[in-house]
Amino acid sequence: MSVVEQARRARDAAAELAVATRTAKDAALTAMADALVARTPEILAANATDLAAGREAGLTAAVLDRLALDAGRVAGIADALRQMVALPDPVGEVVRGSTLPNGLELRQIRVPFGVVGIIYEARPNVTVDAAGICLKSGNAALLRGSSSAAHSNAALVAVLRDAVADAGLPADAVQLLDASSRESVKELMRARGLVDVLIPRGGASLIRTVVEESTVPVIETGVGNCHVYVDAAADVAKAVAVTLNAKTQRLSTCNTAESLLVHAGIADAFLPPMLAAFAEAGVTVHGSPEVAGYSAAVVAATEEDYATEYLSADISVAVVDSLDAAVTHIRRYGTGHTEAILTDSAGAAREFVARVDAAAVMVNASTRFTDGGEFGFGAEIGISTQKLHARGPMGLPELTSTKYVVTGDGHLR
Repeated sequence: MSVVEQARRARDAAAELAVATRTAKDAALTAMADALVARTPEILAANATDLAAGREAGLTAAVLDRLALDAGRVAGIADALRQMVALPDPVGEVVRGSTLPNGLELRQIRVPFGVVGIIYEARPNVTVDAAGICLKSGNAALLRGSSSAAHSNAALVAVLRDAVADAGLPADAVQLLDASSRESVKELMRARGLVDVLIPRGGASLIRTVVEESTVPVIETGVGNCHVYVDAAADVAKAVAVTLNAKTQRLSTCNTAESLLVHAGIADAFLPPMLAAFAEAGVTVHGSPEVAGYSAAVVAATEEDYATEYLSADISVAVVDSLDAAVTHIRRYGTGHTEAILTDSAGAAREFVARVDAAAVMVNASTRFTDGGEFGFGAEIGISTQKLHARGPMGLPELTSTKYVVTGDGHLR
């Protein structure tokens, strides 16, 4: 089936979803979650095929980690769907309303986009998260995963489609595009008028290609070169613990810290225990000459290191003379995702928050908290680093647009 034909079928499904009740959508989400758990063995068998092929192809450890499923991860993915059931349905929510001086009643209400295309890499959990969040928000999902996860995604979508149909909603609310050819990506990016919005999730190259070549409107989810800045007024023990968590809690996510900036005034107290903690955790430090002076294990940092989203057990570290220098560094190398300051100075925190331009700014907290689930949104479709329509973790409301409903009583202009 061509992408155009799948998009047409998705539009038909979206028309039904737009008027589906919350009860019907929640029942479908529950059925999807139950089916994932019940059919875990076939999902894991398909995933094992992808993992074996990935190892043969020499995929990195970070990519294999994103690709891998086990019974616990499948259960976690199913739980994310169940958590969505408890969330409010955004469709029909009144954003604002008033009675105009002429008596007309004006309401702005949330409505689904319609058909949402998602292009993503190597993460089978995105297949389920995207399908669930699209369905709950009344949208049909066209999913284009990577070839490295083709078997996993096919198994997951087969389970989801069966569950959606069994729950009485159209199976075409969830469709998987062919991942064996780049042509499906090109066709999806050119399906303006059939696909309402396109969301890329993946590395910088994928996102740049979609943003630059798509004729379908795009919500850009960006890469995460996230920084932790340790201010002169930071508590050393807390700063070491938070930084270690930000870097090592999970290496392969976009909200993982990739760069560490240390104020010169606290470097002597902070860097020795921090570098020791990194060494114990197996993290390679790519540091400036000042950082290298604290440990022979530090690898000399290059310009490229400071701009890199490693997604691995690596981090760039530099010593800066001031908060101003830290902000300048972040402006130069940051990607607008998540930046953190660790400090006991309220003034420094206020200045950092005001001056740093990012989707999320953390004060004395790990960058790993930039996440739809951690923010209480449930499963997210991605973390937007753009400034139009949505910014930050994109939950259910971000998967809707609005329309105005104007009610009169024979009013004439």
